[in-house]
Amino acid sequence: MKLVAFCLLVLVSISAWSCRPAAPPVSVSEKPISINDRRTTNAPLPPSKPFGQMSWTTRDERVYKMSDLVGKAVVLDFWATYCEPCVRAIPHLNSLVAKYGKDNLVIVGLNVGGEEDRPQIPAFLERTKIDYDIAYPEEALTSFIFAERSDIPQTAIFDRKGVMITKLIGFSDKIQQDLDSAVEKAVNSD
Repeated sequence: MKLVAFCLLVLVSISAWSCRPAAPPVSVSEKPISINDRRTTNAPLPPSKPFGQMSWTTRDERVYKMSDLVGKAVVLDFWATYCEPCVRAIPHLNSLVAKYGKDNLVIVGLNVGGEEDRPQIPAFLERTKIDYDIAYPEEALTSFIFAERSDIPQTAIFDRKGVMITKLIGFSDKIQQDLDSAVEKAVNSD
């Protein structure tokens, strides 16, 4: 009987010890990035460096940083030659350059198609008649923009102070309207 009572007491003690509440999730912003010190799989990483220092390299090997464009509205369009929605967006992006002028709006087409896509770009540019710069983003910039989703095209719109107004994923009539609205807001920002 004493043995049964002792075993029952040990069992109750072990159960009580194992039923402690878990540690609260650690959060940054409104999205949890870890739960009990284990990283969640869908949470974005914090930027690896300040956004203004993130850069891209043009086809003629010039390097630009976001901070170089403070004072201008900026559209960063992440695309690839094999992406059909990316191709459909090009005429509209060209029309935005024509409407606002390169002094007010800088559009940079950032190719994220990989090394296998780069040889396709000269013929692609010949065919599509892009009126804005084409470049290749550094890994920090790509990771920042694609933190939550990796679909292309992804188009990020920044005001004249370098603050992101919005990021759009895909291209459709609705997204075109949202893009127009965001670019107008960016161009008219102080």
